[in-house]
Order: sequence, then structure tokens, then C-alpha cells
Amino acid sequence: MSHFSQITAAPKDPILGLKESYLADNSSNKVDLGIGAYRTEEGKPYVLNVIREVEKELMNENLNKEYIPQDGLKELNTEACKLIFGDSCEAIKHQRIVTLQSLSGTGALRLGVDFIKKFLPNGTKVFLPTPSWANHKNIMIHANVPFSFYRYYDQKTRGLAFSELIEDINQIPEKSIILFHACAHNPTGVDPSIDQWKEIANVCKKRNIIPFFDCAYQGFATGDIDKDAFAIRHFTDMGFELFCAQSFAKNFGMYGERIGCLHIVCKDKNIASNVLSQMKVIVRGIYSSPPVHGARIIARVLQKRKKEWETELAQMSKRIRTMREKLRELLESKNCGKWEHITNQIGMFSFTGLTEKQCEMMTEKYHIYLLKNGRISMAGLNSKNIQYVADAICDCVTNY
Repeated sequence: MSHFSQITAAPKDPILGLKESYLADNSSNKVDLGIGAYRTEEGKPYVLNVIREVEKELMNENLNKEYIPQDGLKELNTEACKLIFGDSCEAIKHQRIVTLQSLSGTGALRLGVDFIKKFLPNGTKVFLPTPSWANHKNIMIHANVPFSFYRYYDQKTRGLAFSELIEDINQIPEKSIILFHACAHNPTGVDPSIDQWKEIANVCKKRNIIPFFDCAYQGFATGDIDKDAFAIRHFTDMGFELFCAQSFAKNFGMYGERIGCLHIVCKDKNIASNVLSQMKVIVRGIYSSPPVHGARIIARVLQKRKKEWETELAQMSKRIRTMREKLRELLESKNCGKWEHITNQIGMFSFTGLTEKQCEMMTEKYHIYLLKNGRISMAGLNSKNIQYVADAICDCVTNY
């Protein structure tokens, strides 16, 4: 008799399960539009040239593999903080920002939520956009932090539900946490404009709300690292205390190395020192210290070869935008609806507007794998499959 016989199988993760189904499909026409990772024009994973070169440099330096501190590699934390907040950030100069290396963006989110659970008033709620990355909800559940939602996406316009968003923020209790996607909102690809971000910040300030930014696509969204960090820098300049989860998976192509950072902007240097000490305690109880290999690579790139990285990143971003333009062109040439939202959206993902039934038929009939909410990864498109995908979308929209 097993001590674990009462345990039943968990349901498959909708994204990871989709990948399993794709791999098991023997069709020569299959297309993976669920993947949340960059792919080349040939449909292959891409390791940035600058990453390969720096990795070789480090290998030749015969570095040791000793543990690094609980808060991570100092060089990475310094460069990551400047990358996201800007070299001239006053909060950096006054040592008001706590930075810890994390297990990519997901780990940064979890560390921040654990801090909220432990140190903010009992019952402090986190508000998530509707929709949001599915794992945001999972993190809140597993950290036992209460959460709710605010309106974000307008299904009719396939754009931002801005007035509803503002209305909801005005109703959120003071001192609550509100989670924002810093750029390239996942899954919709819909971002506020600069003027809209400014109004959002003003309302949050008035309501005494604590922002929590999830930044997984800096530089990947527009090809401009400063433009993609606008919201975070603006809120920081306005004097907010805030959280920011930073991932290096997408923009450095370092998916499997699991490198990220959590930043906490505090009111003053003394508070920041206390917060850092408590964050180290939280880290110690989870994984003790973060990995060093990928951290060294990213730190070296940002210290010495940043321009090379930015150039490659801009090329990746441009390929995604080109796929958006081509997909819209092909769909509209077939007279199966208006598709301007494809090019209005930004980043890796597009919310196509396909219904659940249409998505199912995309997979069953055409072996094209996408989430049932209609989200597709633009990185999965290339010149060889884009016509096939456009034909399939048009058929499913027309007939199902």
C-alpha cells in the first residue's frame, strides 16, 4: 500500500501540454505557434552570437564554481538594475533599489509575492490584468496570496480597454498591489501608449497603489531597450515604491539558464537595506543561492559588449514585426476580415481573436498548435509556413 495512493494526476499545463502534443504529431505540416521562445527564419532555436562568444571567453578564464551570495552575482545585479531603470536613475544613485538575482522572471515574481505575503498587511491583494500570463495566477495561489482582476483587454476592438482599466484602478483598495506587464503584454500584445501610462501612474498615485511590473521583453518588444522600459522608469521617477520582476530569457535567449532579477524600489537607503536583509532570508529558505554560469555571461555582455547585444536584439525584434506585417497582408488579401490588430499589437504574441472552436480546428485539421484563447507566437512563423498558416486561419474563420 503506497503512502501516496490518494494522489491523482494533475491536469496538463495548457502551454506545456500543447508542446507535448506538437512533439507527438507526425504530420510534416505541423506548426508550433504556442512556443514562448524565439525561433529563426529556419524555425530553429537561436543562441545569440554575442552570448556564444562571451561564453567562450569565460570558459578560457578557468573560473571556479563556488556558491555566490544569496542575492546573486554583484556584477549582474549592478548591470541589470541600470538596464531597466536607466544609467541616470536617481533611485540608483541614492541606493534606494534592492536588487536580487532570481530564477528567471518566474522566480522573481515568486520572491516578490513571498515578500508581500510575509511583510505587507495580512490580506493585501494583488490585482492581475484580464487576461494575463497564466502563471501569474498560479504563483499567487501557491504563495497563498489573495488576488483579483482588473479589466485590460477589449475583445470587441482587440485593443486596450483603457477607460475600464482606469475605472477599475479607481476602485482598487489603497495599498493594494497591481501587476502590470511593462511591455509586450502576454498574451494580448496590447500595451498602453506613453500618455496612457502617465494617466495610469497618476491614478495609482492618487489611490496609493503599489505597482508590480513584470518585464520579460525589454528590447524584444520594440527593439529599443529604453522605450520598452518607459513605464517602469516613469513610475520610479514619480516616487513610487514598487516591485519589478526582470527576465533575461527572451531578450538574451537564455531560457534554460534561468537568470532574472527582482528589484524593489524603496523610499530611502535604510529601508532598502532592511528589505535586502529580509529578502536574503527568503532566498535562503527556498534555494540558498542562484546559479552563476548564466549570470556571468549576461553581466559580461552588459559590461563590455552591450552594443553587440542590442544589435542582435533589434534584429530579432524586426523579424517578429516583419511576420506581423506579412500575416496581416496575407489574411487581408484573402478577404476574410480585418486584421489590423495583428500589426497594432507588439512583442512575441498576438491575440488573433480566433474562437475556441476555430483554434481546435486549426489543430485538428491543419496541425497548427496554438492556445485555445487564440494566442499565437509570432516567433513560430517564417517564410516557409506563413502562407499555410494564413490559409488555415482564413478557412477556420470562414467556416467554423
